[in-house]
Amino acid sequence: MIILWIVLGVIGLPLLALGLYFLKAIVQGALEGWRGADAGSGEDGSEEDADQPYELPAAAAALGMLPPEEQNRDSAAPVPAVLASAVAAAERGDWQPAADLLAATAAGRDWENRSFHSWWLAEMAADDDTWLLAWESARPDDPGAALVRARSTVALAGKIRGAKQAKYTTAEQFAGFRRVMEQSREHHARAAELAVEGDPVPYIGRISTALGLGDPHIEMERIWKEITERDPHHYEAHYMALQYWCAKWRGSEKLARDFAAEAAEKAPPGSLMTVFPLIAHFEHDESDTTDADRTPRMRALVDALLADVTAADPAHPRLAEARHMLAYYLSLQDRDEAAVEQFRLVDGHVDALPWRYRGDPAAAYCRMRDLSLGNLNGGGGEGVSG
Repeated sequence: MIILWIVLGVIGLPLLALGLYFLKAIVQGALEGWRGADAGSGEDGSEEDADQPYELPAAAAALGMLPPEEQNRDSAAPVPAVLASAVAAAERGDWQPAADLLAATAAGRDWENRSFHSWWLAEMAADDDTWLLAWESARPDDPGAALVRARSTVALAGKIRGAKQAKYTTAEQFAGFRRVMEQSREHHARAAELAVEGDPVPYIGRISTALGLGDPHIEMERIWKEITERDPHHYEAHYMALQYWCAKWRGSEKLARDFAAEAAEKAPPGSLMTVFPLIAHFEHDESDTTDADRTPRMRALVDALLADVTAADPAHPRLAEARHMLAYYLSLQDRDEAAVEQFRLVDGHVDALPWRYRGDPAAAYCRMRDLSLGNLNGGGGEGVSG
C-alpha cells in the first residue's frame, strides 16, 4: 500500500504541476486577450466563435464609432473623391476620368498617389476590363493604361489562386496563378518602357511578380535599385519589399528586420517609413503574450511612428494604414488614451494591418478598440467576441 502511494505521488505531482502551468497560461491569455482570443480563426480562414451578439459600448457610440457590421472592409480609409469618381465612371465603361487621373499623377510626379490609384483601378480591371480594353484601343501607348494592365495582371493572378492556404488550393489554381504571373513580367516591362521619366510604379509592381514567382534575391535587388533611384522613400515600394524579405516569403526574419530598420533610419519625418519596423515585428512575432510588444525598444518604435504620423501630409494616401498599426501597438502597450485617438481617426474602415490577417477583420478591430475604450473609461472591454 505504501509503495502504491509512492507511485501515485511520482505520477500525480508532475501532472498537477502541468495542470497548474496550463491554468496559468489560460489566465494569462484571458488577461492579455488579443493574441490568444482574436487570432482564433480556423485554418481555412473562417471565424470560429463569432456567435455572441455585439453591443456597441456607450463610449464608442459617444465618439461616433461604428459596430463591426458597419465597418468598411475594402479600404483603410475613405476613398478620395477623385478616385471614387474615376472608378464610378469606369464601371459605366468610361475610361477617360481614369486616364486623366493617372496623367495628373505623372505630370505632378506624385508617385504615392500614382501607385495608390493605379492599384485600385487594377483591382477593378481584374474583375472586368472592358473599360480598360477600350482605353488601350483608343490610346495604345498610354503609360497609364499600360500601368493598369500590368498591375491588373497581378491582381488577376491573385484572384485565380485565391486567398486560402496552400493545402486548400488546387493544382489548377496554382497553375493558373503562375501562368498569369509570368505574363505580368512582360506587362510590367512594357509599362516601364512607356512610363514618364522618374516613375517608379512599374518597378513597384514587379516586386509582386518577384514575390509570387520566387525570383532570387539578386533580381529583387535589381528591381529595388530601379525604384530607389526614382523614389527612395516610397511607401508601397517599401511595404511590398518588406513582404518579399519576410521569412514567410523569400527572406528571413533578420533580412526583414534589417530592411525595415534601414528604411526608418534613412527617411525624413512624415514619410511614414517608421511603420516598417513595427510591421517586421508583427510579421515574425509568434508569441502568445504581449510581452514582446511592451519592451523599451518597442515603445521607442511606437513613439517614432507617433511623431511620423504627426509630421505626415494629411493627404498621404497611406497615412491611415500607419495609424491602424499605431492604434494596435498603443493598445497592446496600455497607452489607451493615445490608442483611442488613433482609433477615432480611422474608425469605419478596417482593410489594413493587423486586422486584415484575421478571419473577421471588423470584429478584430472592434475588439481591440473597445478594450482600449473600456480601459480608458475604467471598465473592461465590451462588445465583439471571437
